[in-house]
Amino acid sequence: MKIACLSFTHKGKEIGEKLKALGKKGEYSFHHYSNDEIEGGIKNRLDYIWKEYNGLVFISSTGIAIRMINSYIKNKTMDPAIVVVDDCGRFSISLLSGHLGGANELSNWIGKEIDAIPVITTASDNRGIEAIDIFAKQNNYYMDNMKLVTKITGMMVNGKTLGFYSEDYKTINYPNIVIVKDLNNIPSEIEGLIIVSSENLQIENINIPYIYLRPKNINIGIGCRKGVEGKRIIEAVESAMKELNLSKNSIRAIGTVEVKKDEEGIIEAARYFNCPIKIFTIEEIKEVEDKFEKSQFVKDTIGVYSVSEPSAYLLGGKLIKEKSKYNGITISISKETRNG
Repeated sequence: MKIACLSFTHKGKEIGEKLKALGKKGEYSFHHYSNDEIEGGIKNRLDYIWKEYNGLVFISSTGIAIRMINSYIKNKTMDPAIVVVDDCGRFSISLLSGHLGGANELSNWIGKEIDAIPVITTASDNRGIEAIDIFAKQNNYYMDNMKLVTKITGMMVNGKTLGFYSEDYKTINYPNIVIVKDLNNIPSEIEGLIIVSSENLQIENINIPYIYLRPKNINIGIGCRKGVEGKRIIEAVESAMKELNLSKNSIRAIGTVEVKKDEEGIIEAARYFNCPIKIFTIEEIKEVEDKFEKSQFVKDTIGVYSVSEPSAYLLGGKLIKEKSKYNGITISISKETRNG
């Protein structure tokens, strides 16, 4: 994690240099900016620093930090971690992006390293509750609606009874939780609901707030003609996902054969779905292609009988959609399961 240390006094500068040295042995990489060494001061470099770093440590008063970052704050999914350390090194205060940004963890780390008292004010942490955003981050779940995440986290802070439905084996750490097996038969005492699923589930007659956390467990195998534009590949993937009632936010990876590694359409699709591309060699495809329907045309063209099904299979999980054709594009889908 790349951290900018910002100091404004002589004592603060000493702490900044100490953190810079300590970071070399841990998970944090500190770059130290001293106000008196920058023409025009740190304020003139803050735009660059805000964009470049995962976290900022102000060695200053909280007032200085708040005034300097005020115009840059957007939302908790985008803002960097902000920690304030007083220039005597007595306190390490998590100021912004405590959960998703990692400010709480950074504050605790700094406290331990320089013998300062960590100050964590997030309500869930102070109650020993596993906040939804932390639970999602640790398990690589995508949160569909941050406003509802905040709402239901607030219900947890207030001790409300929540339902928990999941296709995964992990359960959030919260004492007032009821495991739900059937979303159309929700116990009356439940006041809010957390759903961990890659599916867009049919929920009837529900009048309580609920959120989806999307596990990254869907793999997409893609084959296509040369030069197919990205828009068409994106539409083909979305059509295939819709047919299975799956969320695009659960896509873990896209796979294809090495012959297609430079296809701009596939690259654009991976960028759109915010997932990596896994390129399989001809030899890797050949090892498993006998499991699937064969096309002599594809064999004559690129040297293997099939692309999308072997790619989805090799990415992992159970094949849940065999090769489907979408006007020059073939899509296959596999789904990984985790059972602990």
